[in-house]
Amino acid sequence: MESTGKISNVAEKVFAIADQFDHQGKIIQIKSFGNGNINDTFLVDLDGETQTSFVLQRINHEVFKNPAAVMGNMVWVTSHIKQKLQRHPLERPWLMPEVILTKDNQDHWDSGTGEFWRAISFIAGSESFDTLTNPAQAREVGTALGIFHQLLSDLSPSKLVDTLPGFHHTPVYLEQYQQALAQSPRLTGALSPEINHCQRVIDTWIGRCGVLEKAKAKGELPLRLMHGDPKVNNILFDRQSGQAVSVIDLDTTKPGLIHYDLGDCLRSGCNLLGEETENWSAVEFDLDLCRAILAGYLPQCRHFLTAADYDYLFPAIALISFELGLRFFTDYLNGDRYFKVKYPEHNLIRALVQFQLATDIQNQEDAIGRMINDIRG
Repeated sequence: MESTGKISNVAEKVFAIADQFDHQGKIIQIKSFGNGNINDTFLVDLDGETQTSFVLQRINHEVFKNPAAVMGNMVWVTSHIKQKLQRHPLERPWLMPEVILTKDNQDHWDSGTGEFWRAISFIAGSESFDTLTNPAQAREVGTALGIFHQLLSDLSPSKLVDTLPGFHHTPVYLEQYQQALAQSPRLTGALSPEINHCQRVIDTWIGRCGVLEKAKAKGELPLRLMHGDPKVNNILFDRQSGQAVSVIDLDTTKPGLIHYDLGDCLRSGCNLLGEETENWSAVEFDLDLCRAILAGYLPQCRHFLTAADYDYLFPAIALISFELGLRFFTDYLNGDRYFKVKYPEHNLIRALVQFQLATDIQNQEDAIGRMINDIRG
């Protein structure tokens, strides 16, 4: 999307929206950015001296029914962390994306036609990875998530709105799957071996779906602030030092169980083939990367983790891969309404990847349990 010459109506629209925000300098160009499954994201390049880029996003209001609350949560979280770091700086550089206000001082721009847009500072000199390649990198990912949880450990969950009721609540996803079974057009006629495999895996997990929610209901696991989507590519690394410097994509930050976060981080980090691989039967959970992530994470959170927290770490690690597979498969049955897809069977293959990962994690329960105890000390 160049700012000179003839540009499309879509490009003109995005330029006009970007100009609603209080940025420095003139917009040079706007280009698509990242590979997220939910929001439309652009990188806006500027000719300003101190601000050279910012991130522009259209919040998917089909997913986030209350985008104003999403932004309110983001302001709470980023402001709290910024103030805490000013009082108690970390021993390493740490940056948080900041909300850029509109020219009339709002934290988002409402088109009036149902579209919500927001602007976020761009963390220059950083990069992210879809898959981890070595334990040192994995340890940085674990450290980053631990820092994020530690920085929010003294912010009351009551300050934030639950913008996604039922998100990371596995029994709810099971109910949605069972509803999809009754009405999906993709279950008519002869079923493929892949669909049959997914249904068999789900059947074996039904009795274990509620393990974390039952622990929360009994008061064993407290409500805290969770990121909601701490997969590997939401961790930013400094290009020069190789250190993790930020956790981004805060849309799903909300009251919940941090166990889902750690499980999600391990799920995305310890699958060397990545969650978009089509070679799903070869997917494995890498124990070396798991150990490195846990060795980075647990020391950061030791001061607030309870004995019960440790007891439920392994169930969370196993459950979260199953949960995501269940969500992918349900979306496939429903006609791909939630996750963006690139081909007709995309969500089915994604589900198979996660189910294979969950099975491999479960098969390594003893080794992972010993690992947690070793690191816990």
